[in-house]
Amino acid sequence: MTLGMKDYLNNQVKHRESFRPFAPVVLVVLEEKANEYFHGEGSSPFMLLSPKVKENKKHIIPAVTHIDGTARLQTVRQQSNEQLWRLIVAFETLTGVPVLLNTSFNLRGEPIVCTPQDAIDVFQRTKMDCLVMGNIVVDKI
Repeated sequence: MTLGMKDYLNNQVKHRESFRPFAPVVLVVLEEKANEYFHGEGSSPFMLLSPKVKENKKHIIPAVTHIDGTARLQTVRQQSNEQLWRLIVAFETLTGVPVLLNTSFNLRGEPIVCTPQDAIDVFQRTKMDCLVMGNIVVDKI
């Protein structure tokens, strides 16, 4: 989750200003995964909290660390969102990092994607590599 990823997403996918931040989504397994990366206690399933990112983790997740050192955190429990939880577990298995970048699915000035057709339309107009809807994966390659 490099700093370059933030610039890539803002420029090539979201078509918006480079200063606009993204949010991290992280596992909540007895709170320890979130507490490895962020200060504070408890869960944040609705991105309502912006805790400080721990100093020793900022270099690992720069794309979701805002300029003031905070991150608009979303935590995920297995029982609340099984698919997203499994995706984060798989990413952690591959990289050692239990944090993914999270953003709304829309382009600057447009409403958030609500239908599969909206998703396909935005996918075709951006430089996204692939689109996943449920168990369907669409790849541009």
